[in-house]
Amino acid sequence: MQNFNNPALEQLFSLAIMQGASDIHLSSQTYPALRVHGDLNYVRESQVFTKESLAQFVSEILTPAQHERFTRTGDLDFAFTYQTQRFRGSLYREMRGLSLTFRLVPSVIRSLDELGLPAVLKDMAGKHRGLFLATGPTGHGKSSTLAALVGEINQNRKCHIVTIEDPIEYIHTPAKSVIHQREIGNDTENFASGIRHVLRQDPDVIMIGEMRDLETISAAITAAETGHLVFGTLHTQDASQSIERIVDVFPPHQQNQIRLQLAYTLLGICSQQLIPTANVKGRVCATEILITTPAIRASVREGKTSSIRNALMTGMAHGMHTMEQDLVRLFQEGRISKSTAKDFAYDQPDLERMITSGL
Repeated sequence: MQNFNNPALEQLFSLAIMQGASDIHLSSQTYPALRVHGDLNYVRESQVFTKESLAQFVSEILTPAQHERFTRTGDLDFAFTYQTQRFRGSLYREMRGLSLTFRLVPSVIRSLDELGLPAVLKDMAGKHRGLFLATGPTGHGKSSTLAALVGEINQNRKCHIVTIEDPIEYIHTPAKSVIHQREIGNDTENFASGIRHVLRQDPDVIMIGEMRDLETISAAITAAETGHLVFGTLHTQDASQSIERIVDVFPPHQQNQIRLQLAYTLLGICSQQLIPTANVKGRVCATEILITTPAIRASVREGKTSSIRNALMTGMAHGMHTMEQDLVRLFQEGRISKSTAKDFAYDQPDLERMITSGL
């Protein structure tokens, strides 16, 4: 557990915990800022931190190996615990000196129900092979969704779960499952290397913190294809874009083969956004859910991703829906405003049509 020698930093982190902030921003020569319920505001009652005070803070919270890596690369992702609260940190340089952004990781791993996620996701936790993706913008709950899926398996299945993360955020306590959590830079070199090695470690479930490059995506598809349940994240907007992103990362001569592999291995996609609630005191999760039916598999295999949206809109019997359909549901339940729904819609005219027609 981390302790700070700077009282002002102790007060700032305690304030962030007390206010339920999602992020802390620290920069040289300016006030710190907290993001609460999606809004970022300066903490003007705090002191302005100097280059020297931030450098001293960094020296306290980093291990020698992390400090060496930051000195060499200029960027570092890491995690630590303060007052029983887990934080994910990102350290970088900018024109005024050092800057840090901290994400507060909830101390309790919430269930799929507690996160307000569709019940169909529990079916994904019961699968024994295939690839399931959580997608969406940074800071919109993808890590929480994967943690909930891992938690669901941990509570109900006797299997071996291996997570590969950068850095480790949620810490899982083994229940029915054996769980090993590996961190990039400390426990394995990179995501692709970690996946290749984990295949020799008798895994049943592999959770990949981020599928960010060709090597990682290729290794994840191979792991799913060889009989493992694989969870991963992508920074993509909707289900169609996620499929296109995976295919497009490969050279043109490999793309037909990847479509075939993806059509065979893909279980589903949860695209998600955290939406400010109508009372502006919190956020609610809106989702787009794709479940890989035979029709979806054919669309993926034939490269007809444009037809996927129609399948989503008409696939409610399979647990599917578009982002617009979920935003309309939240609006009709009084949980978000109409203007907010429009702001977060992928297709505003379609959202307006559904609201007007009462769908």
